[in-house]
Amino acid sequence: MNTLAIILAVAGCSLAAGYLLLCLWLIRGWRALPVWEAPEGYVPRTPVTVLVPARNEAVAIRQCLDSLLRQDYPSHLLEIIVIDDHSDDDTAAIVEDMAKTLPHLRLLRLAEHLLPGETQSYKKKAIETGVACARGELIVATDADCVAPAGWLAAIVSLFETRRPQCILGPVGYFPEVSFLERFQSLDLAGLMLCTGAMTHRGLPLLANGANMAYAKSAFEAVGGYSGADRLASGDDLMLAHKIAAQFPGRVLFLKNAGATVRTAAQSDWHSFWQQRIRWATKTNHYRRPGMTATLAAIFLFCIFIAATTAGTLVLGWKALCIGLSLFLIKSAADYLLLREACRFFQQEDLLRGFLRSEAMHIAYMIGAGVLGNVVQRYEWKGRRVR
Repeated sequence: MNTLAIILAVAGCSLAAGYLLLCLWLIRGWRALPVWEAPEGYVPRTPVTVLVPARNEAVAIRQCLDSLLRQDYPSHLLEIIVIDDHSDDDTAAIVEDMAKTLPHLRLLRLAEHLLPGETQSYKKKAIETGVACARGELIVATDADCVAPAGWLAAIVSLFETRRPQCILGPVGYFPEVSFLERFQSLDLAGLMLCTGAMTHRGLPLLANGANMAYAKSAFEAVGGYSGADRLASGDDLMLAHKIAAQFPGRVLFLKNAGATVRTAAQSDWHSFWQQRIRWATKTNHYRRPGMTATLAAIFLFCIFIAATTAGTLVLGWKALCIGLSLFLIKSAADYLLLREACRFFQQEDLLRGFLRSEAMHIAYMIGAGVLGNVVQRYEWKGRRVR
C-alpha cells in the first residue's frame, strides 16, 4: 500500500511540475508579446473584406452588422459580405433590407454555390465562397453573433500594413456574465486568449478563434483554402491558421490589444455548453504538431490523476486524499497565476472571485470534454447533426 502511494505521489508530482512549468512558460511568452496600437495619425490604405457566415442569426445579425458599419475605417476601403448558410429564419431578409441602402454590404446565399450533399463543412464552404467573391486584399472573419468595437479594423489593418503577416489572430471575449456557467466560460476564454497569444509569439500558432481572425486573400489561395481540412464540420479557424503557419513560417501574429476584442454570447445552458465543447474537442485529434497533442494528453491525464487520487481515498485512505488535494492546489496555483495575468490585461479581474469553484469545474470539464470529444462522433451545431 505504501509502495502504491509512493508511485502515485511521484507520478502526480511529475505531472504537476510539468503543468506548472507550462503555465509559467505561457505567462512569460504573453509578457514578451508587445501590446499593439495603431500609430498616431494612422491612415489605412488596404481594401478589406469582412466575411460573416450566418445561419439562423435573425436575433443577432443586425447588431453584428451595426457594429461593423460603425468601424473607424474608410467606407471606400470596406466591403462586408454575409454568407447565408441555409437559414430558415429571417437572417437573409434582414441583410437584404440593410443592403438596399448600404452599397458596401452584400449578401451571398450558400445554397446557390453548393451542390446537394457536397459537404458537411458548411461554414468552411461559406468562407471559401466569400473569399472567392471578395474584392479586398485582406480578409477579416467574424461570426454573426459577434459585436466588434469601433477601432477593431483599424487595429488589425495597422498591424497588417506595418508587419506584413499572412495571418492575424485576434482576441475574443464574452458579453457581461450573469450565471456561474457564463462566468466560468469567460474565465476559461480569457486563459485561452493568453495561451493563443503566448504560443503565437513563440512561433507556435496552434490555437485560433474564427470570431476574430484575418488573413491575406493571397495566403488563403496559396494554401488551397480548406482543401485537406474539410472533413470536419468545425475547425475553420485553427486548421486554416495551421496551414498558413506551415507555408509561411513566422508570418502568423497575435493582435494583443484589449480594445480590439470581439464580443460574443456565452452558452446559456449546460446542454449547449457541452455540445460546443465536444465540437472543440473533436478538433484536437487533427492537430498537425505531435507536441501539441502530447501536451493536451498530459493535461488530460493530470486532471484524471487529481480526480482519481482524491476518489482513491476509499482504498488508500488519507494518503490518497493528501496526494489528490496537493495536486489540486498545485494546479490551482498555476492556473491562478495564468488567469490573473489574462484577467488583468482584459480588465476582467472580477472573474477571479470564486476561483476555486471554477477550478473544480475546469477539472471536471477537461475530463468530460476529453472523453466525449473522442467518443461522440456526432454533435449538434447550428441546428444540424454533424461530425
